[in-house]
Amino acid sequence: MTRMIRAAILGASGYVGGELMRLIAHHPAMEVGVAFGASNAGQPVAAVHPHLALAYPDIDFAAWDPAQLKDCDLILAALPHGETQRLVDELIAPGIPFVDLGADFRLDSAEEFERWYGEPHARPELLGKFSYGLPEFYREQIKGSKLVAAPGCYPTAASLALRPLVDAGAIEKHGIIVDAASGVSGAGRAANSGTHFCAVDGSYRAYGLVKHRHTAEMELTTGAQVLFTPHLMAASRGILATCYARATGSSDPLALLSDAYAGEPFVHVGETPPETKWATGSNAAFLSARYDERTGTVVALAAIDNLGKGAAGQMIQCANLMLGLDEGAGLSTMGVYP
Repeated sequence: MTRMIRAAILGASGYVGGELMRLIAHHPAMEVGVAFGASNAGQPVAAVHPHLALAYPDIDFAAWDPAQLKDCDLILAALPHGETQRLVDELIAPGIPFVDLGADFRLDSAEEFERWYGEPHARPELLGKFSYGLPEFYREQIKGSKLVAAPGCYPTAASLALRPLVDAGAIEKHGIIVDAASGVSGAGRAANSGTHFCAVDGSYRAYGLVKHRHTAEMELTTGAQVLFTPHLMAASRGILATCYARATGSSDPLALLSDAYAGEPFVHVGETPPETKWATGSNAAFLSARYDERTGTVVALAAIDNLGKGAAGQMIQCANLMLGLDEGAGLSTMGVYP
């Protein structure tokens, strides 16, 4: 019998950590080796993630101890910003595949990092050592890498909608506008005054105006200039990105997206404008696009689950590629509806 791949999860007690554990529970070749959750160390998984009680009846969250990595074959980190920089030596020391969801190593220069994050990078010599974990564009690099920085939900949705149109020369590379809305789980498990029920219910707000840090990834992936405005919507999960760009001609953007993603296992391009709920619980991305002749504008849309294709699902997809497994192992193309 083939030995199961043992995964170490950092940040296992958070929303993304719980989603990673849910996906791995159904993965044919993976199991959770250790679930690090510093704030919940010593507690059973079910005390924090009750929906996982039947899948993990005997696992407790562990305090961080790099010695426990020696029995693992894969590291998946879903940590707060800055934590990967602090722990990176211990994480790369075992020499096993490592997928990081944090933004610490997504950009390729210390200057860009400081520009968007407002602080110097602690380990600039490691920038560029991580492959960018968006398989639809960087599949071959991911396959050959042991270090992958997976993008977050906003850059994933916007890049999927825009990159093929930029590559085809169908839209101008300047003045692209991305309006995107996220479910509240995108803010993480720790509550604050802007994310509790009374603040979110019945409301819809923009934040991070003009200088949101995820703009850097969108520009890196698309090779275009982007003005990005994120919004918080009254939903638990989901990302909807609506992108506007000046057309360079009269090409059909829907046809371009269809051609670009033909054969991609997790991307569906259709005529109907996508809805976030279609993707809930899945690793799927739903895209559509239009060309408006009257204004000379292309509108491209993408809907994903921010905890799925925007986080945990994408991490598993990358790990599958790194480990030589079926890319779709443990992942669903179908959302949970209604």
